[in-house]
Amino acid sequence: MANGDIRRSLNALELAALTTSPEPDGSVQITREVAEESIRRPIVKADESTQYDVLSAFHKSVRGSSDAALFWFLYAIEKLGMDPMTFLRRLIVACSEDIGLANPQAMLQSVTAMDAYHKIGWPESKYVISQAILFAVESPKSNSIPTAIARAMQLMEQVKSADVPLHLRDTHYQGAEKLGHKGYMYPHNYPGHFVKQQYLPDEIKNESIFIASEQGTEEKMKQNQHKRRGTPTGL
Repeated sequence: MANGDIRRSLNALELAALTTSPEPDGSVQITREVAEESIRRPIVKADESTQYDVLSAFHKSVRGSSDAALFWFLYAIEKLGMDPMTFLRRLIVACSEDIGLANPQAMLQSVTAMDAYHKIGWPESKYVISQAILFAVESPKSNSIPTAIARAMQLMEQVKSADVPLHLRDTHYQGAEKLGHKGYMYPHNYPGHFVKQQYLPDEIKNESIFIASEQGTEEKMKQNQHKRRGTPTGL
């Protein structure tokens, strides 16, 4: 198959091992068909820096709603022999970091693609993964999740040691009421299943952490936030 070229044989063997899903015991079974397919694939040897650059281009293409993401993914797998799992992990992250609640279905698509890769391997899972990538590309984008995380971390630093408000503390023990652990209002007993009450520590009780965008399904969340907080929709 390699026409006597030992180096070509070794490159093909490496590619076959990288693109074949392992057995339950961790071993990799390379069939003649897989070996022949690997021999036919042209390989561009890439150093670690190039692989990071390709992965970066993939993620930024998803974030930028460009179908170039599919090109970089297939180029990395077919030409560079990179592991599809590397891109699946990055895709899942992008679905929260750059899409988030603007389209929660993107996360389901990417996790399903990872599951498909584990179950049916490569190249059969190529179609499922490509579908998940293009779904993410075409999804409305929002960075509200990383923004909320950054806000929560900032408030943690501001408070240092947070005291749980008395009405939120556990009351499932004798003597809780004597300690002042009462006053909690059960939201489901109120119109719209919502009632205003303090949930954060005293020092930051009026702060907001998650600010929904106007992208995709977050638009409805934004409207609900304004309604709950009693602020005009335009603010």
